[in-house]
Amino acid sequence: MEQTADIALIGLAVMGQNLILNMNDHGYTVVAYNRTVSKVDEFLNDAAKGRKTIIGARSIEEMAGLLKRPRKVMLMVKAGAAVDDFIEMLLPHLEPGDLIIDGGNSHFPDSIRRTKYLESKGMLFCGSGVSGGEEGARFGPSMMPGGSPKAWPLVKDIFQAIAAKTPDGSPCCDWMGEDGAGHYVKMVHNGIEYGDMQLICEAYQLLKEGLGMSNDQMHEVFSGWNRGELDSYLIQITSEILGHKDEQGYTVDRILDTAGQKGTGKWTSVNSLDLGMPLTLIGEAVYARCLSAMKDARVEASKILHGPKFQFQGDKTAFVEDIRQALLASKIVSYAQGFMLLREAAREYHWNLNYGSMALVWRAGCIIRSAFLGKIKEAFDNNANLSSLLLDPYFQEVIARCQPSWRRVVAQAVQAGVAAPAFTTALAFYDGYRSERLPANLLQAQRDYFGAHTYERVDQPRGKFFHTNWTGKGGSVSAGTYSV
Repeated sequence: MEQTADIALIGLAVMGQNLILNMNDHGYTVVAYNRTVSKVDEFLNDAAKGRKTIIGARSIEEMAGLLKRPRKVMLMVKAGAAVDDFIEMLLPHLEPGDLIIDGGNSHFPDSIRRTKYLESKGMLFCGSGVSGGEEGARFGPSMMPGGSPKAWPLVKDIFQAIAAKTPDGSPCCDWMGEDGAGHYVKMVHNGIEYGDMQLICEAYQLLKEGLGMSNDQMHEVFSGWNRGELDSYLIQITSEILGHKDEQGYTVDRILDTAGQKGTGKWTSVNSLDLGMPLTLIGEAVYARCLSAMKDARVEASKILHGPKFQFQGDKTAFVEDIRQALLASKIVSYAQGFMLLREAAREYHWNLNYGSMALVWRAGCIIRSAFLGKIKEAFDNNANLSSLLLDPYFQEVIARCQPSWRRVVAQAVQAGVAAPAFTTALAFYDGYRSERLPANLLQAQRDYFGAHTYERVDQPRGKFFHTNWTGKGGSVSAGTYSV
């Protein structure tokens, strides 16, 4: 069996097939394999028909025998047990120095575990986030690889060849870091995606319910926004969605208002709690999807619970601009929170993350791609140790400019009875983050009162704890120090 193939890919669903075709377009010989072998023949006789450098394999043994050494095998299978099952099936046919790549939406702790496991056997592991959906896989995704450091030289040329490119030709693929870093960055990417989508949906609801705009009018609004500071894939497709109609009318109006989710937003929120980072906007976006899924309960509640009778009084054109600026400011908060989490994760998991590189990787090919990301890259290029995007001079100026509109929008949403959790929590985070003093002093007093949890004092060094016998009956014994 002649060992001529550059890489093998297992899993011939649409993403896997499109990645194979993309690799082949860039001159790589690829082995295609699927557990259901009939899918290999279907692929070769359909999408890959006539492509002599896409080779079908009918067994893992045959697949391994076709690969150049060190072998590179990419898995595009369902996250979870299926990945571990395939790793075990592959191991008898691989040797030290070979590489297994997981391109699915795996949870980062699994990638940490798999890296250690394969390295213990002398092999390499790469867990790579792949964003951009089916079209991205075919013509250029955003890719976020991490894992065994020695894996990067083996996949760099292939991955950067098939990745999307920024306007200056830079590939939207770079090494994220050790063990689970690649899938962690993809997880946070997806969390930010949740936030972006929820903010856009709240803007849509305010335009629709608050201002009574038609789908055609909203289509024009979003089209206009996409030509300015909010230029992005999600704004673009929102405009197209609002303008889409057939003989039955506007498609969006016939879609049931219950949102699905695959778990990456929840993973981001849970991890932010584990690390003590306030990813409030992404958390609200996850909860908004959960609330939307309570359709029957909401229908019943709508018959019983009542809100304000509202009719907008004012300049509609000016309020549309207010919504645009509130969306921009809230979007900045979403990214600021996401990068704060990434910085804390780098400390917690001992990763050497390059934040500017992440912004570059997300500039094209992925779902959250936008012109806005160029400014994030510039911010980290100017200050690699930037603790928050909100402190960057450019973003300071944008927030200052947008702040009056942002506050008017949140106030108007409350007055109108239109739920806007993402807009509201973004503003609340901003106001909390800029506050030198928060009411947590009272909270700590409460905790010490009922549980002797102790507190620090403003006139004493940090790390020195005190307890007060608030009632004269509680005694002087404390519960020990606390952790945030």
